[in-house]
Amino acid sequence: MLQPTKRASHCRVCTFQVAEWLAQSTRRHGGCRSLTIRHVPASITSTSSNKLRIVRPTELINGTPSKFGVLERLIIEQFNDLKQGLRGDGPLPESARRALGIKSRTHLRKETAAFKDKIRESIILAEDGVTDQKGNYLFYKLRRAFIQGDVGSLATEIKFAFMNSVLRMDYSAQVEANQKALADLRYPIEWFPATRTLQRKIHLHVGPTNSGKTYHALQRLEQAKSGIYAGPLRLLAHEVYARLNAKGIPCALLTGEERRIPEGVNRYMSSCTVEMVPLNNAVDVAVIDEIQMMGDDYRGWAWTQAFLGVQAKEVHLCGELRTAPLIKKLCAAMGDELIIHEYKRLNPLKVATESLNGDIRNLRKGDAVILFSRVQLHAMKKHIEQSTGKRCAIVYGSLPPETRAQQALLFNDPDNDYDFLVASDAVGMGLNLSIKRIVFDSTLKFDGGMFQQLSISELKQIAGRAGRYRTARDATHKQAVDLSDSKPVDIQSPVRLPAQEDPDGDDNAGYVTTLDKDDLHVVRSAFDKDPEALKTASILPPTAIISRFASYFPPSTPFSYILLRLCDVSVLGSCFKLCRIKDQIEISDLIQASNLSIKDRIIFSSAPASLRDPGYAEVVMELAECVAQQSNGHILEIKSIPFELLDIKPDEYKAGKTAYLQDIEMLHKAITLYLWLSYRFAGVFQSQALAFHLKDQVEERINDYLDDIDYDAEGRKRLKQLQQNLARQKLQLELAGENDVEVSSLRSESGNISGDEYDHPSEHVNSEDAQTPLMAEVENSREKPRSSALV
Repeated sequence: MLQPTKRASHCRVCTFQVAEWLAQSTRRHGGCRSLTIRHVPASITSTSSNKLRIVRPTELINGTPSKFGVLERLIIEQFNDLKQGLRGDGPLPESARRALGIKSRTHLRKETAAFKDKIRESIILAEDGVTDQKGNYLFYKLRRAFIQGDVGSLATEIKFAFMNSVLRMDYSAQVEANQKALADLRYPIEWFPATRTLQRKIHLHVGPTNSGKTYHALQRLEQAKSGIYAGPLRLLAHEVYARLNAKGIPCALLTGEERRIPEGVNRYMSSCTVEMVPLNNAVDVAVIDEIQMMGDDYRGWAWTQAFLGVQAKEVHLCGELRTAPLIKKLCAAMGDELIIHEYKRLNPLKVATESLNGDIRNLRKGDAVILFSRVQLHAMKKHIEQSTGKRCAIVYGSLPPETRAQQALLFNDPDNDYDFLVASDAVGMGLNLSIKRIVFDSTLKFDGGMFQQLSISELKQIAGRAGRYRTARDATHKQAVDLSDSKPVDIQSPVRLPAQEDPDGDDNAGYVTTLDKDDLHVVRSAFDKDPEALKTASILPPTAIISRFASYFPPSTPFSYILLRLCDVSVLGSCFKLCRIKDQIEISDLIQASNLSIKDRIIFSSAPASLRDPGYAEVVMELAECVAQQSNGHILEIKSIPFELLDIKPDEYKAGKTAYLQDIEMLHKAITLYLWLSYRFAGVFQSQALAFHLKDQVEERINDYLDDIDYDAEGRKRLKQLQQNLARQKLQLELAGENDVEVSSLRSESGNISGDEYDHPSEHVNSEDAQTPLMAEVENSREKPRSSALV
């Protein structure tokens, strides 16, 4: 029997599936406050005026669709995820509760219930047509976050709104005005006054892959007396470093975890990852590679900062044609002269007529199979060698430089039996390899939290590495390995495959196809379209603004809230957007209890840390305490780093071989983090040489393990099924009536594919050198800090 109760806030706009009286007095939210039904059977469908019916989120009382049903469902889902995360055990939930001042689970239940009521009220107002910022602020902010970003942006906005609800911050009119003045980020070109005094000449080299644009920029760098190369990956920074030194041009290497400075010379070039560009150094020429990355939602700020701030007489930007309109606007605003060099592809690139139909035996000599996980790369390598009887080389971003160069040589040599290559999407970032055909294992990529469809730009950039006009064997024949964009040379230069090995008929063309036919239409569709022009460059507030902004809050205020508040009130120019800071927020909450300065918190929040790895959060917390206490940070005394794994063989690991790989990779990340911090807190973390030695040992263990991995055909079938499910989900969302919402990514279905199969997301999305603008300021200071004190 159905029993009405007197609990509030249950109606058609409150939950996903509710029971509702059809009487006039209870059709709206106000009426349902006095009538809520418990234990409603799903079979109740009567619609008479004195009966009940089940109402779905996208239904209204009169049968018309709810305008914001899908968005409501996503908001509730993301809030429930936040609530579950705060309820959990372990360092992350505990630190997050502590940062919010939540003292007990009862207190947490009270706060979450109150905030859920606010969400419901905002949905009701929206259904009544009130969606503007002034009339319905919460709904306006949540809806805008989702439309301008994705589900991840929505989750971050929900967290900030919940923190506002819990902390109940009240600002005076003067304080709020001061905060908004500091958060005026419309003119980032003014953040670099020394650079603005220069009359720079900007050379924009644009064109598709295999057009020679990077070659021309590097040629100019080699002719200069001083200069900088900035690339997206350590892999490319290493290669340019090796190339210049081999030509007798002294060059330093600067990455997040490694510094190599030439000895006995006063003037030298610098090859670095883009986050490490020395902005205080005046040079003749700077080359910034893959400039289209300045639109990236996570790392784009680094390209924007390098472009706006590098003190070079000539700045050479290499990238896609779609960047030209934005670069023109920025150059006009800065008063810099712009010269555009447009290049055409040196040979044709075609989409193959057929896929490999799931059969790896259909591979041909010169094929490169693209995958997005290090485990999958090694498994596919073994599978190819067992199925074809031929050898297969392997290239990905985190391979040691020497190993990577050796693998490139093996694949590019036409006289041996290394017929195939498996590679990550790092090949799309400028690697010069003699690839005849690109084969995508999948067009979906797992970025650590979600599966995402490769964009048109990503698909074309990776596919463009097929049919290289000059072989990488030529580039790697000398001591230095030139893996940059190739030089236009005579048409006889490429290695030509025998006609019978190239049934598509044009041995000068490059080809792209897929392992499975379901993915081939995605690739074809991408090649029929042009990527949208880049409209905005990503930025993050510099250190000075963050520090001054933090001074308007009590010392006990969570630093994550300060960052979110700054982003919330910031004002941006039409050419700029803010990067997403989800990872920085999680790290900030984790170390909130440590007694750190604002600058120290910024450094830690920008560290290359992935908190999803079990045990990693404890490492971050312990390292933060070392800085807070200014204690001895000898690496062997960091108790949370599991060095005992070095003495255990995978087969002897009690938790199993899969857990062994997870844990030893966490060990590798922990050592990498230690090295990264050792350059920022040199007085605390002094075991740098030992850390490098331990890192080499761990990498050897990981490579030994990966070489033994078997191909999992069933796992791949599950992945393809997941891909189809995600495609259906996206279609359902698009058909649900949310015409103003573009769903760009979807959460993976738990239980179908384990996270172990996606241990190594794309290198160019999550860089080991990722850091906030503060870090570039630290590196650009000529005076090294003794510990955490920054000058």
